[in-house]
Amino acid sequence: MLLRFRVANHRSIRDECELSLIVPEQDSDVARATGLRDGDREVAVLPVLGVFGANASGKTNLLRALFDMRDAVRTSFAEWPTRPGVPRQPFKLDPAASEETTLFEVDLMLGKRPVRYTYGFELSDDRVEAEWLHAYPDGRRVVWFDREADRPEEEGGEFLFPGTDSGSSDAAGGSGFQGKQDLLVPVTRPDALFLSTAATLNDPQLVGLHRWFLDNLWLMTPGQDVKARSAWTQRLLADPRGGKDYREWLVELLSIADLGISGIDIDRKTGDIALRHRTADGADVALDFVGEESLGTHSWFAFLGPMLAVLDAGTVLLVDELDSSLHPTLAAEVVRLFQDPKSNPRGAQLLFTTHDATLLGRAVLDRPLAREQVWITSKKSSGETELYPLAAAGPGGDEDLERGYLRGRYGGSPRVSVGEIARALTWREKEREREREAKASA
Repeated sequence: MLLRFRVANHRSIRDECELSLIVPEQDSDVARATGLRDGDREVAVLPVLGVFGANASGKTNLLRALFDMRDAVRTSFAEWPTRPGVPRQPFKLDPAASEETTLFEVDLMLGKRPVRYTYGFELSDDRVEAEWLHAYPDGRRVVWFDREADRPEEEGGEFLFPGTDSGSSDAAGGSGFQGKQDLLVPVTRPDALFLSTAATLNDPQLVGLHRWFLDNLWLMTPGQDVKARSAWTQRLLADPRGGKDYREWLVELLSIADLGISGIDIDRKTGDIALRHRTADGADVALDFVGEESLGTHSWFAFLGPMLAVLDAGTVLLVDELDSSLHPTLAAEVVRLFQDPKSNPRGAQLLFTTHDATLLGRAVLDRPLAREQVWITSKKSSGETELYPLAAAGPGGDEDLERGYLRGRYGGSPRVSVGEIARALTWREKEREREREAKASA
């Protein structure tokens, strides 16, 4: 389960930004208990978080940063050596940023007996400048490893494995990293993550954390990956471990979307599917999925496969522009699906970006998002992304959040006055008319 994410100097994110799914001190009806403790208070985590903001304010870059961190953990050992340098994307609107490191860090919870872990790293163009992993068994920090590329030998060299003298030595925290340091450190390249290296070489303590990155943070982008996601849904239909159940779920979810669908046919030889539609006289007519179904049906079908897989595994789904994939009513129901412990018993999480302010209002959708689940991105005059929770904007207790957001009270809305775009186009047409008149009189 994801608790926090920090990122700096990545795409439009110049200064450090932190996104937290931990519920603030006030009570929350939607938060999940974790079993972790922070002092006298039990830590509760949000199953859903929505990021709102104007176009080009950095919403997509925030989700992309999480996915890029996952990609770095997944590929640094085997794939980074095949290309020059370390793949990263520092902030481009300030030349000084290229000389500074790119930071990624997550707080997450792992294990049947939940333990919090903090893992992060900093990258330059040529190498891993720093990398660290801390565990918190019984709420107390244990440093598993701490890596600094330029640390002098007299201070311990690049890698330190301090651990602690107390606790057990199991993978749930204990006395720190117990792996074969003398074997793993020499084979860890300067341009590879230690986590990737150790997990690839089957270190028993680090494979669990590495597996979290492999199995989590699935990113859905509008339009670009519809075909791949549709194929994902089709694979679930054909899954021998539970194809019948998935088919029943999919038919029900497709029919809930009021698409008139009554069943699904699958060609056993080709894997092609056809959706059956109920006619006015009660008959069923099968329509070819690729050639005869609407874009709306394709979008919802492509959304369902990843969503059901994530709910089934209890992992994290990242959705960029939820409103581009789904009608507002369906988007609200997806939010409620993740927030309901009965439909989401494994604690899956949904992080999404959107422009859809109706998710903040009571008038139409009965506000599926609580205040603590809303974050805002805005763009500074320097082109940098700023990230903050809605609560930081100070909305009143009974304030209409939908209206307040659309009016720009919390930031994150386009600074466009009424009729400004039309006036700009009108001005340009007048300029062209004057140019034509000048040519005609010349």
